[in-house]
Amino acid sequence: MDRLDMMKAFATVADLGSFTKAAEKLETSNQLVSKYVSQLEEQLGARLFNRTTRRVHLTQEGEQCLQHAMHILESVHDMESHFGGLQSTAKGLLQISAPVSFSTLHLAPLIRDFKQEYPEVGVNLELSDRKVDVIEEGFDVALRIGHLKSSSLIAKKIAPVKLVLCAAPSYIEKYGTPSHPEELSRSHFLHYSYMDYSAPDNPLMKVLRSNSHTNQSGLSANNGEILMAAAIAGEGYILQPTFIVGEALKQGKLKTMLNNIELETMSLYAVYPHRKLLAPKLRAFLDFLDSYFGEPPYWDDY
Repeated sequence: MDRLDMMKAFATVADLGSFTKAAEKLETSNQLVSKYVSQLEEQLGARLFNRTTRRVHLTQEGEQCLQHAMHILESVHDMESHFGGLQSTAKGLLQISAPVSFSTLHLAPLIRDFKQEYPEVGVNLELSDRKVDVIEEGFDVALRIGHLKSSSLIAKKIAPVKLVLCAAPSYIEKYGTPSHPEELSRSHFLHYSYMDYSAPDNPLMKVLRSNSHTNQSGLSANNGEILMAAAIAGEGYILQPTFIVGEALKQGKLKTMLNNIELETMSLYAVYPHRKLLAPKLRAFLDFLDSYFGEPPYWDDY
């Protein structure tokens, strides 16, 4: 038998001085209220009421028990009110993990606009290109880019991520426009160390994978913006997502190459632990993310 129900029945009888009135207030039967109180007395090993034909009175033990019961019931009520409020209002601190370059280029406006719409939600944004453990490290949500492997986490697709091979006009003018991946210079490849070049059936990825392994005199970095700056300076060619190089392509600082070779599109995902009972702060953020970047995303307008 539920102990909270016992305490509610006991406290109501004590307040109204009647089992019948308590049953009416609790919208239950007189017999069930009496059963709850008897069960509580049995568990405590103490008589809580002295009963007469006209009214029930608390015993000394009953008065002591009432103080404890009221404290417990008030605590439960406060807890229910607190979490009930959280379930109806987006509030509290939202812990987010996100990739470095994507965040520095595109996430600041989104966070600003989100905070304006949901001022009671605080945001702690941690930037990292490593694959964080969402649950173990205490994140509400992680933004990830790529092809996600199966896991127990829930993944919501936010936007497509397109890869392009590009170089500065000065580089293309000096070394020519390649017509086949084999014409790409190994030493000029500006290699992103976190990129997965494992697509076996793509001739461009096959060459880039080889170039990344055999190039000992080129530039390798774990940050796409550094590589983009080097490419704009004419130091080589890069394979980067359009959310990094889109603006440079639009301004003519970079030009795409080998456009006849189709590369598989990746995606930006929001990854979080559970689908059910989402906190309003997380649900609000996921909904806000859903259409923020456009379809296609604005960084592909180059």
